[in-house]
Amino acid sequence: MTTFDLRRQPTSAGVYLMKDAAGKILYVGKAKNLRARLRSYLHSERDTRPQIKFLMERAASIETIVTDTEKEALILENTLIKKHRPRYNIHLRDDKTFVSLRIDLRDEFPMPEVVRHVRKDGARYFGPFSSSSALRQTLKEIYRIFPLRHFSLAKCRQRGRPCLFYQIGQCSAPCHGLISREAYQELVDGVLALLDGRPGEVVAALRQRMATAAREQRYEDAAALRDQLQAIEDTVEQQKAVRYGAIDQDVVGIFRQGGEVEIVMLFYRQGKLTARRNYNLNWHLDEGALLSDFLAQFYGRDVLVPDEVVLPLEIEGQAPLVEWLTERRGRKVSVMVPQRGERRRLVEMANRNAGEAWRERGSREEARHRVLGEIRQHLQLQRPPQRIECFDISTIQGQATVASMAVVLDGEPAPSEYRHYRVKTVVGTDDYAAMREVLQRRLRRGQDEAKLPDLILVDGGKGQLSILINVLKELQLSVTIDVAGIAKSRVKANVRGRIVERSEERFFLPGRKNPVNLRRGSAALFLLERLRDEAHRFAITHHRKVRGKAQLLSSLVDIPGVGAKRQRALLKQFGSLKGIRAASLAELQSMPGLPANIAEQVYRYFHAS
Repeated sequence: MTTFDLRRQPTSAGVYLMKDAAGKILYVGKAKNLRARLRSYLHSERDTRPQIKFLMERAASIETIVTDTEKEALILENTLIKKHRPRYNIHLRDDKTFVSLRIDLRDEFPMPEVVRHVRKDGARYFGPFSSSSALRQTLKEIYRIFPLRHFSLAKCRQRGRPCLFYQIGQCSAPCHGLISREAYQELVDGVLALLDGRPGEVVAALRQRMATAAREQRYEDAAALRDQLQAIEDTVEQQKAVRYGAIDQDVVGIFRQGGEVEIVMLFYRQGKLTARRNYNLNWHLDEGALLSDFLAQFYGRDVLVPDEVVLPLEIEGQAPLVEWLTERRGRKVSVMVPQRGERRRLVEMANRNAGEAWRERGSREEARHRVLGEIRQHLQLQRPPQRIECFDISTIQGQATVASMAVVLDGEPAPSEYRHYRVKTVVGTDDYAAMREVLQRRLRRGQDEAKLPDLILVDGGKGQLSILINVLKELQLSVTIDVAGIAKSRVKANVRGRIVERSEERFFLPGRKNPVNLRRGSAALFLLERLRDEAHRFAITHHRKVRGKAQLLSSLVDIPGVGAKRQRALLKQFGSLKGIRAASLAELQSMPGLPANIAEQVYRYFHAS
């Protein structure tokens, strides 16, 4: 346990770093008064919280960094946690941000874009949305009412005529001059009003324009405006606000069971609940400190900051948090702990959601543990397979051979852990040699990084499994990692040749002649089949991409004077090989940076008789 002289510690705001004997950072914290905060650690024997006891037993030294304000301490703490990821700080393992809608009003003809990162770039952002599919459904309704462009102007202007979206009335074709900037801006204003929760303004403006068009006997325009009005009224009817108010709110709920905490965030936008996200954390300190750290990490990412953050309890450092959030948003943000009224009811609903999320998570975890136990039993593994990796090879006649690795962590797919491999040392079609290379590369890196799987599954029978076994022997990992091969079920006719029979999926194990069959329809079989299918899909997708690039470049590389740099420039200018082929000589010659004689070479190559 560490000891330190309190008299030497500053009394100002700042950040403290607790380190072990090797100098590794165990915990990063902030304080309004560093000396007062560190004093509490010296008397940790009086503190019954387990986290304090564990932390102080391992801490060998404490380093402090003084800041001018509490807000600076908050920002610095968040930065250091992201950089060092200390063991005893909370970590938001779900690092995927929400999708939002971005509209840059500085564009000549603004268009909506689906983005995951909210940046200070002068554009308008709307969201968050619970999923990309939910956002795309919203966009579908927007385009039906307000036909804005779908693609970049440069790409659209390369076409000889407007795209299909114009033909079906979901684009006004500004790329081909079929709408003025003023008329297009009216469409943009309508979209902004809808997204801001002001449909009444849009309806009033459209009614006025429809009446004007009717008076001027522009009946087609009046009919189009009438259809827009009907579409807006239908959409608003389906999406009525569930509560009062026209502000953006993030409502936080919390549920605690021992050292496990579930936090739920409900996102209200213009009075409507648009999304929910929950986080499961291990924490033994008080909940006020937990929420303070959680909010700093959550809003430290590229997310939208709302008008209000509504909390279930008081947190330490609330004033600097308000100041920091206001600075990030660019206007006033309120952080409040309501005791009564509508906001308190929202907090109680968020707390109930947190409790239900915790109970649901517990049920799922128990189910996953049962499945992993079943896999362990049937495949005769040394331990429950917390990390399972499956490998697959994809090639066509030995061209552009690639491999994939799909991963399951604790019984759930982990797409962030998936990896592609370009096979480098194998010439021609040799799946066994390709598998050997990929396994060696993966496992050697795993040894260096101390990150190895519990079970490796290869897509194939005894041949692929023997390659895996030999690689493990070479790297002295046979005792560390379990292995199995999964072979696709066989399809055969019965004795009369009329009825097709399908055998079960077969699993091959080391030292066992006959394959193992898992019970049809079992959760264990479903998990392993799904992992194998994911590895296959991932390999095929990457192979098509690599092969497509190779074919594309092989067409351009045959043109004299067109090297790798000009190939990329041509593809960027015309979008695709088809676009280059369709370009006229004048269009090629007008391309910046392409000499006239090279433009002629390109044109002749694609138009030779």
